[in-house]
Amino acid sequence: MVENLNNEKPSVTLPATVEKIIKKTDAEKAQVRIDGADPLYREIRIENSLQDENGEKVRLKEGAEVEVTVKADPRVVIPDGDSQKRNRNKVEHTSTNEME
Repeated sequence: MVENLNNEKPSVTLPATVEKIIKKTDAEKAQVRIDGADPLYREIRIENSLQDENGEKVRLKEGAEVEVTVKADPRVVIPDGDSQKRNRNKVEHTSTNEME
């Protein structure tokens, strides 16, 4: 099991742009294009209602540069094989140097 030493959830943050604002009778939506996502899954629509640092409701503007962050509970992720190899090599290299 990989331990997260800083107690933060594993995450990735991608740049994105608000492509358009969709006004509906029940709620306003913001269509967001995520840079770096596969073409078929690049756009998401979310309710256009956020809170600022003072707790006030705010809305996104068309063309706004934003970030999309995906966070996961550490219990639902698996180690990346490449990072395991790097960590194992680092440990083996350290052990070899300590023996000299």
